[in-house]
Amino acid sequence: MKKTTRHVEIMDTTLRDGEQTSGVSFSAIEKLTIAQLLLTEVKVDRIEVASARVSDGEFDAVKKITEWADDNGYIDKVEVLTFVDKDVSINWMMKSGAKVMNLLTKGSLNHLQHQLKKKPEQHFADIASVIDLARRKKLECNIYLEDWSNGMRHSKEYVLQYLDFLKDQPIRRVMLPDTLGVMIPSEAYNYIFELVNRYPKIHFDFHAHNDYDLSIANVLEATKAGAHGLHLTINGMGERAGNAPLSSAIAVLNDYVPEVKTSVVEKKLYSVSKLVETFSGFRISANKPVVGENVFTQTAGIHADGDKKNKLYYNDLIPERFGRQRMYALGKTSGKANIENNLLQLGIQLSDEDLKRVTQRIIELGDRKEVVTPADLPYIISDILDTNTNAREQKVQIKNYVLTHSKDLRPSVTLNVSIDGEHFEEHAQGDGQYDAFMNALGKIYKEKKMVMPVLTDYTVRIPPGGKSDALCETIITWQHNNKEFKTRGLDSDQTVAAIKATEKMLNLI
Repeated sequence: MKKTTRHVEIMDTTLRDGEQTSGVSFSAIEKLTIAQLLLTEVKVDRIEVASARVSDGEFDAVKKITEWADDNGYIDKVEVLTFVDKDVSINWMMKSGAKVMNLLTKGSLNHLQHQLKKKPEQHFADIASVIDLARRKKLECNIYLEDWSNGMRHSKEYVLQYLDFLKDQPIRRVMLPDTLGVMIPSEAYNYIFELVNRYPKIHFDFHAHNDYDLSIANVLEATKAGAHGLHLTINGMGERAGNAPLSSAIAVLNDYVPEVKTSVVEKKLYSVSKLVETFSGFRISANKPVVGENVFTQTAGIHADGDKKNKLYYNDLIPERFGRQRMYALGKTSGKANIENNLLQLGIQLSDEDLKRVTQRIIELGDRKEVVTPADLPYIISDILDTNTNAREQKVQIKNYVLTHSKDLRPSVTLNVSIDGEHFEEHAQGDGQYDAFMNALGKIYKEKKMVMPVLTDYTVRIPPGGKSDALCETIITWQHNNKEFKTRGLDSDQTVAAIKATEKMLNLI
């Protein structure tokens, strides 16, 4: 029998709990931009944007968000963390234009007794007073049970007593945080299941932290147990080890809890992740699931080969779901299949012999340069084909060289060259390292009474993206015996690439 589909609310708290990441502080404009994207593009159900009373800057940010939200029909989706402080937080809310308050209260007897030093009945009375005031001010109220997970572990009677009180209060939601990130998945399931069945009229949100790297597992189990809402953050931002990440949670729910649906648009998760990474300066690891740079990149050649054979190394997390593309890394572990997949994306076909040469060159480069990017590939192919076209006996070999560059001293080169098996060594200075190299080479050719071609043009190209470790192609135009010709060199170092191009020239003449 098919299960009934139910909607689970997604509340993103990047702008409140996520901003508690050490060293992170969003500007008012950044907060507004993120809020707009979350509600209009990612389409989360709600956003928690700030804590009341924190700072003037926080107030300005909330004011900007609420003004936009009010004009565009989202005001009931914007929430602010507030405190049991009589009318102080409520007055702050009223001035900011926010309409939904998330009231922070004590969800464990340990917190209540040692932080507030109050009895449950006193705390409940204070809460009731704030809820009543909020209702009279026409504010919607949700309730956080801070340290709820420890409350269930060590003082369940208190938690149940508190919920017996809350079930008769005019509130919208009860929010259950694993404040210290201590829960294991079986607890997440059992505790949520017990409360959902005991209090069928209460809407329960689950708020996971990631201290043991169990936040997504706990989100999965809490959802299966019947949680009505989830609190998540972009990139898993948050205090200490952070919160449950939005992207991973949505992927897991979509793939493993078919009876649950959310409003979140998967294809927007990567773009908002990159924006928040930029605004926050909080860099996510390359292997972070769903949004990390490497998670849809195959490195091993055997995996790339398997992808061509009935997609043997695919799973349900296909990159197109998230607006991304599968990549095949190029490096020393690359096989022919990796390179063929990249060539296919570039629309390039090579003969088997040329493909072998390209593969070997990439392996050699990979030993020196950790990753060869797909953008490097056309340059490598050009260099291989050029070398193949001009292949002949290497009469001139640049055996060794030392390049030096020091502050306030002219660059110098010590050069060892073999010409028809005869070895020459020279030292020279120049206006740059390559100029010094050419001066040393000129001395050798003068000694041999050989004429050097004239360098007429020198061009450097790097792949798009401007990475400092990109492969560099140097194209040099030469004039010799009234004829003009070009040679190319390829390396991650510009001077070395020029030296390779020069060696090709020496053998051509």
